[in-house]
Amino acid sequence: MADWEKLFPATISKKYEIHNFNHAAEILSQAYEEEFNEILTALDEFSISISDIISGGGNESAIPKKLSAILHPKNWEETKITGDLIVYLHKRNKVKVTKKTIKNFIGGHNIDYIKGKIALDMEWNSKDQTFDRDLYAFRAFYECGIIACGVIVTRSESLNQAFSKLGVISKYGASTTWMGKLLSRINSGRHGGCPLLALGITPAAIVDLEENL
Repeated sequence: MADWEKLFPATISKKYEIHNFNHAAEILSQAYEEEFNEILTALDEFSISISDIISGGGNESAIPKKLSAILHPKNWEETKITGDLIVYLHKRNKVKVTKKTIKNFIGGHNIDYIKGKIALDMEWNSKDQTFDRDLYAFRAFYECGIIACGVIVTRSESLNQAFSKLGVISKYGASTTWMGKLLSRINSGRHGGCPLLALGITPAAIVDLEENL
């Protein structure tokens, strides 16, 4: 077991597949202890049911709303970043400086939950291109000094067996948001070096799975 894995209690390690990039877990636990503990508490309290899975479609299903119900009362808020770029042209041997403003150089990037300098997004069952938007947003926030670390919660591939037994595997296709689609994008550097914690929801988070299979 890696040292960073010891930062997560057994209840979390059982319910989630965990991947740590650019020392996100260490940064969270050591520099942002309050936010880290709130995330751990939210992950521990979060659970899904068979009815959630059967009725669940996109990100407006009951599943993301369950996480919102835990985080919003603790002041984790959806946040957007926008910004103009001001460029100064300094002519050599001349006093004159020319200023140019590029409007909306950074525009309209939203993250589901931000508190302090920590960001968190959840992608349950959207088109996998949504990860590109999320990672670009994390990168923009990070490069602008707004956040120090990000967390993305999505589905673990291990849920597919349960989906098959429940007869809903067609709702959760390979081109939707699940851990494999996220990891390939992170490994190609689309997050721009922002420290990231990637968490995949496993069958252990389904409270009534055993009694219904």
